[in-house]
Amino acid sequence: MPLYRNLGGNSGVHSYEIGMDRIIVTFSTNASYEYTYASASRQHIENMKSLALQGQGLNSYINKYVKKGYSRIL
Repeated sequence: MPLYRNLGGNSGVHSYEIGMDRIIVTFSTNASYEYTYASASRQHIENMKSLALQGQGLNSYINKYVKKGYSRIL
């Protein structure tokens, strides 16, 4: 899993894994959540993938738009 670059310096995201129709986000608490097209919508997943690759804004985006839109806790 690539480490999240955390360019803002205060993210709760530690790392992520991008798949075709999903993203797995591991937070600094070591909890990993899988978000899928089915659980959170294609638009949100694609936005989350973009933010993960940029290294900034992913945690805020999840808190603002996705919240509990995960498919499962790993």
